[in-house]
Amino acid sequence: MTTLPPPSQKKLGLVIDLDTCVGCHACVISCKGWNTENYGAPLSDQDPYGEDPSGTFLNRVHSYEVQPEAGPAQLVHFPKSCLHCEDAPCVTVCPTGASYKRAEDGIVLVNESDCIGCQLCAWACPYGAREVDAEERVMKKCTLCVDRIYNENLPEVDRVPACVRTCPAGARHFGDLGDPESAVSQLVAERGGLDLMPEQGTNPVNKYLPPRPRDALPEIDVLAPYLAPVAEEPKGFVAWLDKALEKL
Repeated sequence: MTTLPPPSQKKLGLVIDLDTCVGCHACVISCKGWNTENYGAPLSDQDPYGEDPSGTFLNRVHSYEVQPEAGPAQLVHFPKSCLHCEDAPCVTVCPTGASYKRAEDGIVLVNESDCIGCQLCAWACPYGAREVDAEERVMKKCTLCVDRIYNENLPEVDRVPACVRTCPAGARHFGDLGDPESAVSQLVAERGGLDLMPEQGTNPVNKYLPPRPRDALPEIDVLAPYLAPVAEEPKGFVAWLDKALEKL
C-alpha cells in the first residue's frame, strides 16, 4: 500500500462558489478538452452521441433542488471533482503506488503506467471523484491541470486549471489554501467555506462556498392584467347599448 507524504505547507486547490455557479457545464467541457488534447493519456468516449452517452470525465456538474429551513427553494448546481484530500484514502489503498500525493504542493495524481485498473481507489474515495477509462483500463482523476499551472511557456493568466480559466460566472477559484493570506483562503474565511462531507475525515483541500439565502419574492397574480376591466365606464355605442338594455 502507498503511504502519504508529510503534510505540505503549500496546498493547491479549488474554491467553488455554489452561489455563483450557473450549471453551464463550461468547466466540464474545458476540462475534457484540455486533458484529451494535451494531457498524457486522452479521456476516451465510448458512445458520445448515443441514447446513453458514456465516457470518462474528470469533472462533472450535478444539479439539486434544495429547500432551506427558511425562504424559497433553490436550484443548486454542484460541480464535483477530486478534492485532493490531505488524508487521501485513494492513495493509501493503492496496491502499486500508482496513486500518490505530491509532497511539494499536495496535488493527488495517478501514475498511469503503474495503474493496474483494480479500482480500489474509486471504492475508497467517498466523493466518487475517480473514474476508470474503459478503453485504457486505468484510473483517471482531476490533476488540477498540473501541466498548465507550472508551464512557463503559457501566459501567466493561463497558469490556472482549465475549468477556472473557462468559468464564465467566476464561480471557480484556484490558489494556495495552505497560505492564510492567499486570495482563496481569505475568500473561504469571508464566506464560511465548507469541507465536503467532513465526517469522512479525509480533510479535503478543496472548499465549497455555500449558496446565499434568497429573499422571498412578493406573490404576483400573472393573470391580473388580463382580468382587469378595460374601462370603468362604457363609452360610445357600448354606452348607448347598455342604456337601451337597461330600459327593457
